[in-house]
Amino acid sequence: MNVLGIETSCDETSVAILSDNKLLAHVIASQDFHTNFGGVVPELSSRAHLQIIKPLLNQALEKSGLQLSDIDLIAATAGPGLIGALLVGLTFAKGLAFSLNKPFISVNHIEGHIFSGFLMKDKPEFPFLALVVSGGHTLLLHVKSFSQIMQLGTTVDDAAGEAFDKVSKMLGFGYPGGALIEQSASKGDEDKINFPVAELKNKYNFSFSGLKTSVLRYIQKNYANNKIIPESDKNDIAASFQKAVISALLKNTEEAIKNFDVKNISLVGGVAANTKLRREMKKLSVKYKKSVVIPDSEYCGDNAAMIAFRGKTLYESGRRDDLKATAYPSLDENYFEPS
Repeated sequence: MNVLGIETSCDETSVAILSDNKLLAHVIASQDFHTNFGGVVPELSSRAHLQIIKPLLNQALEKSGLQLSDIDLIAATAGPGLIGALLVGLTFAKGLAFSLNKPFISVNHIEGHIFSGFLMKDKPEFPFLALVVSGGHTLLLHVKSFSQIMQLGTTVDDAAGEAFDKVSKMLGFGYPGGALIEQSASKGDEDKINFPVAELKNKYNFSFSGLKTSVLRYIQKNYANNKIIPESDKNDIAASFQKAVISALLKNTEEAIKNFDVKNISLVGGVAANTKLRREMKKLSVKYKKSVVIPDSEYCGDNAAMIAFRGKTLYESGRRDDLKATAYPSLDENYFEPS
Protein backbone atom coordinates (compact mmCIF):
# COMPACT_ATOMS: atom_id res chain seq x y z
CA MET A 1 0.00 0.00 0.00
CA ASN A 2 1.31 3.45 -0.97
CA VAL A 3 0.16 6.09 1.52
CA LEU A 4 0.40 9.82 0.91
CA GLY A 5 0.61 11.84 4.14
CA ILE A 6 0.07 15.60 4.41
CA GLU A 7 0.79 17.75 7.48
CA THR A 8 -0.02 21.49 7.79
CA SER A 9 -1.02 21.97 11.43
CA CYS A 10 1.20 24.96 12.22
CA ASP A 11 4.36 26.36 10.63
CA GLU A 12 5.69 23.35 8.74
CA THR A 13 4.35 22.05 5.45
CA SER A 14 5.22 18.40 5.00
CA VAL A 15 4.45 15.65 2.48
CA ALA A 16 5.46 11.99 2.81
CA ILE A 17 4.94 8.79 0.87
CA LEU A 18 4.99 5.53 2.79
CA SER A 19 5.04 2.22 0.92
CA ASP A 20 4.00 -0.52 3.35
CA ASN A 21 6.42 0.35 6.17
CA LYS A 22 9.14 1.89 4.01
CA LEU A 23 9.38 5.66 3.72
CA LEU A 24 9.95 6.47 0.04
CA ALA A 25 9.85 10.25 0.39
CA HIS A 26 9.63 12.81 3.17
CA VAL A 27 9.89 16.56 2.56
CA ILE A 28 9.39 19.45 4.98
CA ALA A 29 9.26 23.20 4.34
CA SER A 30 9.67 25.27 7.51
CA GLN A 31 8.27 28.78 7.77
CA ASP A 32 11.32 30.49 9.26
CA PHE A 33 9.94 33.98 8.65
CA HIS A 34 7.84 33.73 11.84
CA THR A 35 11.01 34.51 13.82
CA ASN A 36 10.56 38.14 12.72
CA PHE A 37 7.30 38.30 14.68
CA GLY A 38 8.30 36.41 17.83
CA GLY A 39 5.77 33.66 17.15
CA VAL A 40 3.58 32.05 14.51
CA VAL A 41 1.25 34.44 12.67
CA PRO A 42 -1.74 32.23 11.68
CA GLU A 43 -2.78 34.10 8.54
CA LEU A 44 0.77 34.18 7.17
CA SER A 45 1.17 30.51 8.01
CA SER A 46 -1.95 29.59 6.00
CA ARG A 47 -0.79 31.58 2.99
CA ALA A 48 2.65 29.95 3.08
CA HIS A 49 1.08 26.46 3.16
CA LEU A 50 -0.99 27.37 0.10
CA GLN A 51 2.07 28.45 -1.85
CA ILE A 52 4.27 25.44 -1.12
CA ILE A 53 2.01 22.40 -0.77
CA LYS A 54 1.71 21.58 -4.50
CA PRO A 55 5.48 21.93 -5.19
CA LEU A 56 6.18 19.72 -2.15
CA LEU A 57 3.80 17.06 -3.45
CA ASN A 58 5.61 17.09 -6.79
CA GLN A 59 8.96 16.85 -5.01
CA ALA A 60 7.78 13.89 -2.91
CA LEU A 61 6.46 12.06 -5.95
CA GLU A 62 9.73 12.60 -7.80
CA LYS A 63 11.74 11.27 -4.84
CA SER A 64 9.51 8.22 -4.48
CA GLY A 65 9.52 7.36 -8.17
CA LEU A 66 5.73 7.05 -8.07
CA GLN A 67 2.89 8.72 -9.92
CA LEU A 68 -0.24 10.10 -8.28
CA SER A 69 -2.14 7.16 -9.76
CA ASP A 70 0.09 4.81 -7.70
CA ILE A 71 -1.18 6.26 -4.41
CA ASP A 72 -3.61 3.93 -2.62
CA LEU A 73 -4.53 6.03 0.43
CA ILE A 74 -4.40 9.73 1.35
CA ALA A 75 -4.06 10.87 4.97
CA ALA A 76 -3.95 14.42 6.32
CA THR A 77 -3.83 16.11 9.70
CA ALA A 78 -7.25 17.34 10.83
CA GLY A 79 -6.14 18.80 14.16
CA PRO A 80 -5.32 19.99 16.68
CA GLY A 81 -3.55 23.01 15.24
CA LEU A 82 -4.12 26.40 13.63
CA ILE A 83 -7.51 26.20 11.94
CA GLY A 84 -6.49 28.08 8.77
CA ALA A 85 -3.30 26.07 8.36
CA LEU A 86 -5.14 22.78 8.93
CA LEU A 87 -7.74 23.63 6.33
CA VAL A 88 -5.08 24.04 3.64
CA GLY A 89 -3.69 20.53 4.00
CA LEU A 90 -7.02 18.89 4.78
CA THR A 91 -8.81 20.46 1.81
CA PHE A 92 -5.90 19.73 -0.53
CA ALA A 93 -5.88 16.08 0.58
CA LYS A 94 -9.65 15.70 0.19
CA GLY A 95 -9.44 17.23 -3.28
CA LEU A 96 -6.78 14.71 -4.27
CA ALA A 97 -8.81 11.83 -2.82
CA PHE A 98 -11.89 12.94 -4.75
CA SER A 99 -10.07 13.44 -8.05
CA LEU A 100 -8.21 10.12 -7.79
CA ASN A 101 -11.14 8.20 -6.30
CA LYS A 102 -8.91 7.04 -3.44
CA PRO A 103 -9.81 6.49 0.24
CA PHE A 104 -9.16 9.35 2.65
CA ILE A 105 -8.27 9.31 6.36
CA SER A 106 -8.19 12.35 8.66
CA VAL A 107 -5.52 11.97 11.34
CA ASN A 108 -5.29 13.42 14.83
CA HIS A 109 -1.99 15.27 15.03
CA ILE A 110 -1.28 14.00 18.56
CA GLU A 111 -1.87 10.40 17.47
CA GLY A 112 0.70 10.99 14.75
CA HIS A 113 3.25 11.92 17.40
CA ILE A 114 2.26 9.05 19.70
CA PHE A 115 3.04 6.46 17.03
CA SER A 116 6.00 8.27 15.42
CA GLY A 117 8.36 5.83 17.14
CA PHE A 118 7.16 3.18 14.69
CA LEU A 119 9.05 5.03 11.95
CA MET A 120 12.29 3.90 13.60
CA LYS A 121 14.15 0.62 13.07
CA ASP A 122 13.63 -0.34 16.73
CA LYS A 123 9.91 0.19 17.31
CA PRO A 124 7.84 0.42 20.50
CA GLU A 125 6.09 -2.68 21.81
CA PHE A 126 2.63 -2.58 23.33
CA PRO A 127 1.89 -1.63 25.98
CA PHE A 128 4.18 1.39 26.25
CA LEU A 129 4.32 4.79 27.91
CA ALA A 130 4.29 7.75 25.54
CA LEU A 131 5.53 11.13 26.72
CA VAL A 132 4.34 13.70 24.19
CA VAL A 133 6.23 16.97 24.59
CA SER A 134 5.60 19.72 22.05
CA GLY A 135 4.94 23.43 21.73
CA GLY A 136 1.23 23.02 22.32
CA HIS A 137 0.87 19.78 24.28
CA THR A 138 2.44 17.86 27.13
CA LEU A 139 0.84 14.45 27.68
CA LEU A 140 1.72 11.24 29.50
CA LEU A 141 -0.12 8.30 27.97
CA HIS A 142 -0.49 4.57 28.51
CA VAL A 143 -0.67 3.16 25.00
CA LYS A 144 -2.14 -0.34 25.02
CA SER A 145 -2.60 -0.80 21.27
CA PHE A 146 -3.15 1.17 18.07
CA SER A 147 -6.75 1.70 19.20
CA GLN A 148 -6.45 1.98 23.00
CA ILE A 149 -4.79 5.07 24.45
CA MET A 150 -5.27 6.05 28.09
CA GLN A 151 -4.35 9.55 29.24
CA LEU A 152 -2.56 9.54 32.57
CA GLY A 153 -1.64 13.20 32.72
CA THR A 154 -1.53 16.45 30.82
CA THR A 155 -0.48 20.03 31.42
CA VAL A 156 -2.83 22.16 33.47
CA ASP A 157 -1.47 25.36 31.91
CA ASP A 158 1.52 25.94 29.61
CA ALA A 159 2.95 23.10 27.57
CA ALA A 160 6.68 22.46 27.96
CA GLY A 161 7.49 23.81 24.50
CA GLU A 162 5.41 26.90 25.15
CA ALA A 163 7.38 27.54 28.35
CA PHE A 164 10.64 27.25 26.39
CA ASP A 165 9.40 29.87 23.92
CA LYS A 166 8.32 32.29 26.66
CA VAL A 167 11.53 32.01 28.67
CA SER A 168 13.54 32.41 25.47
CA LYS A 169 11.71 35.68 24.87
CA MET A 170 12.45 36.84 28.43
CA LEU A 171 16.16 36.24 27.83
CA GLY A 172 16.09 38.02 24.48
CA PHE A 173 16.87 34.90 22.43
CA GLY A 174 13.84 35.07 20.15
CA TYR A 175 11.58 32.44 18.59
CA PRO A 176 11.41 29.46 18.40
CA GLY A 177 12.85 29.05 21.87
CA GLY A 178 13.59 25.35 22.24
CA ALA A 179 16.86 25.13 20.32
CA LEU A 180 17.98 28.59 21.52
CA ILE A 181 17.46 27.71 25.18
CA GLU A 182 19.24 24.39 24.71
CA GLN A 183 22.19 26.08 23.03
CA SER A 184 22.50 28.62 25.84
CA ALA A 185 21.98 25.99 28.55
CA SER A 186 24.89 23.93 27.23
CA LYS A 187 27.20 26.77 28.33
CA GLY A 188 25.57 27.39 31.72
CA ASP A 189 25.47 25.98 35.26
CA GLU A 190 22.17 24.14 35.74
CA ASP A 191 22.63 24.09 39.53
CA LYS A 192 23.10 27.87 39.80
CA ILE A 193 19.38 28.63 40.36
CA ASN A 194 16.85 26.33 42.05
CA PHE A 195 13.72 26.84 39.96
CA PRO A 196 10.62 24.96 41.22
CA VAL A 197 9.06 21.74 39.93
CA ALA A 198 5.30 21.78 40.47
CA GLU A 199 3.66 19.22 42.78
CA LEU A 200 0.09 18.54 41.64
CA LYS A 201 -2.84 16.54 43.01
CA ASN A 202 -2.75 14.30 39.93
CA LYS A 203 0.81 12.99 40.11
CA TYR A 204 0.89 12.53 36.34
CA ASN A 205 -0.13 16.10 35.46
CA PHE A 206 2.31 18.85 34.53
CA SER A 207 2.43 22.58 35.23
CA PHE A 208 4.99 24.96 33.76
CA SER A 209 3.28 28.32 34.33
CA GLY A 210 4.74 28.68 37.83
CA LEU A 211 8.20 27.80 36.58
CA LYS A 212 7.90 30.39 33.82
CA THR A 213 6.81 33.01 36.38
CA SER A 214 9.72 32.08 38.67
CA VAL A 215 12.14 32.79 35.85
CA LEU A 216 10.45 36.14 35.21
CA ARG A 217 10.58 37.11 38.91
CA TYR A 218 14.23 36.11 39.11
CA ILE A 219 15.07 38.36 36.15
CA GLN A 220 13.01 41.24 37.53
CA LYS A 221 14.65 40.95 40.96
CA ASN A 222 18.25 40.70 39.79
CA TYR A 223 18.22 42.85 36.67
CA ALA A 224 15.89 45.73 37.51
CA ASN A 225 15.85 49.15 35.85
CA ASN A 226 16.73 47.74 32.42
CA LYS A 227 20.00 46.32 33.70
CA ILE A 228 21.56 44.19 30.99
CA ILE A 229 21.78 40.48 31.76
CA PRO A 230 25.36 39.25 31.21
CA GLU A 231 25.66 36.40 28.71
CA SER A 232 27.03 34.04 31.36
CA ASP A 233 24.01 34.75 33.57
CA LYS A 234 21.65 34.07 30.66
CA ASN A 235 23.34 30.73 30.20
CA ASP A 236 22.88 29.85 33.88
CA ILE A 237 19.21 30.88 33.82
CA ALA A 238 18.61 28.84 30.66
CA ALA A 239 20.39 25.79 32.09
CA SER A 240 18.56 25.97 35.43
CA PHE A 241 15.20 26.43 33.68
CA GLN A 242 15.86 23.53 31.31
CA LYS A 243 16.82 21.31 34.26
CA ALA A 244 13.53 22.10 36.02
CA VAL A 245 11.46 21.28 32.91
CA ILE A 246 13.26 17.99 32.33
CA SER A 247 13.00 17.09 36.03
CA ALA A 248 9.22 17.51 35.88
CA LEU A 249 8.95 15.37 32.75
CA LEU A 250 11.13 12.62 34.18
CA LYS A 251 9.47 12.65 37.61
CA ASN A 252 6.01 11.94 36.18
CA THR A 253 7.32 9.38 33.73
CA GLU A 254 9.14 7.55 36.51
CA GLU A 255 5.96 7.51 38.59
CA ALA A 256 4.09 5.94 35.69
CA ILE A 257 6.79 3.31 35.15
CA LYS A 258 6.37 2.24 38.77
CA ASN A 259 2.60 1.88 38.47
CA PHE A 260 2.02 0.48 34.99
CA ASP A 261 3.33 -2.69 33.40
CA VAL A 262 4.88 -1.43 30.16
CA LYS A 263 7.54 -2.74 27.81
CA ASN A 264 8.83 0.56 26.45
CA ILE A 265 9.00 4.29 26.92
CA SER A 266 8.46 6.42 23.83
CA LEU A 267 9.55 10.07 23.94
CA VAL A 268 7.93 12.05 21.11
CA GLY A 269 7.06 15.58 20.00
CA GLY A 270 9.10 18.64 19.11
CA VAL A 271 10.77 19.00 22.52
CA ALA A 272 11.93 15.35 22.24
CA ALA A 273 14.68 16.75 20.00
CA ASN A 274 16.28 18.28 23.12
CA THR A 275 19.63 16.53 23.63
CA LYS A 276 19.60 16.60 27.43
CA LEU A 277 16.03 15.32 27.64
CA ARG A 278 16.89 12.45 25.30
CA ARG A 279 19.97 11.61 27.38
CA GLU A 280 18.14 11.72 30.72
CA MET A 281 15.24 9.65 29.38
CA LYS A 282 17.69 6.97 28.27
CA LYS A 283 19.20 6.95 31.77
CA LEU A 284 15.74 6.52 33.26
CA SER A 285 15.00 3.62 30.92
CA VAL A 286 18.23 1.88 31.97
CA LYS A 287 17.35 2.36 35.65
CA TYR A 288 14.07 0.49 35.19
CA LYS A 289 15.34 -1.92 32.53
CA LYS A 290 12.93 -0.63 29.90
CA SER A 291 13.86 0.06 26.31
CA VAL A 292 13.27 3.61 25.10
CA VAL A 293 12.23 4.67 21.61
CA ILE A 294 12.95 8.25 20.56
CA PRO A 295 12.38 9.26 16.93
CA ASP A 296 15.18 10.91 15.00
CA SER A 297 14.94 14.70 15.16
CA GLU A 298 13.38 14.76 11.67
CA TYR A 299 10.34 12.96 13.07
CA CYS A 300 10.09 14.79 16.41
CA GLY A 301 8.62 17.99 15.00
CA ASP A 302 5.53 18.25 12.82
CA ASN A 303 5.99 15.88 9.89
CA ALA A 304 3.92 14.02 7.32
CA ALA A 305 5.69 10.69 7.82
CA MET A 306 3.94 10.14 11.15
CA ILE A 307 0.62 11.19 9.59
CA ALA A 308 1.06 8.69 6.76
CA PHE A 309 1.89 5.91 9.23
CA ARG A 310 -1.05 6.68 11.51
CA GLY A 311 -3.36 6.96 8.50
CA LYS A 312 -2.22 3.50 7.40
CA THR A 313 -2.93 1.89 10.79
CA LEU A 314 -6.38 3.51 10.95
CA TYR A 315 -7.20 2.30 7.45
CA GLU A 316 -6.05 -1.22 8.30
CA SER A 317 -8.30 -1.18 11.37
CA GLY A 318 -11.31 -0.59 9.10
CA ARG A 319 -11.58 3.19 9.42
CA ARG A 320 -12.96 5.07 6.42
CA ASP A 321 -13.59 8.84 6.34
CA ASP A 322 -15.81 10.67 3.93
CA LEU A 323 -14.96 14.05 2.46
CA LYS A 324 -17.02 15.88 5.08
CA ALA A 325 -14.19 15.55 7.62
CA THR A 326 -13.54 18.91 9.29
CA ALA A 327 -10.52 20.53 10.90
CA TYR A 328 -10.44 21.12 14.67
CA PRO A 329 -8.13 23.58 16.43
CA SER A 330 -7.82 21.92 19.86
CA LEU A 331 -7.62 18.51 21.47
CA ASP A 332 -10.85 17.47 23.19
CA GLU A 333 -9.95 16.81 26.83
CA ASN A 334 -12.16 13.70 26.68
CA TYR A 335 -10.49 12.40 23.53
CA PHE A 336 -8.52 9.61 25.21
CA GLU A 337 -10.05 6.85 27.31
CA PRO A 338 -10.16 7.75 31.03
CA SER A 339 -7.46 6.55 33.40
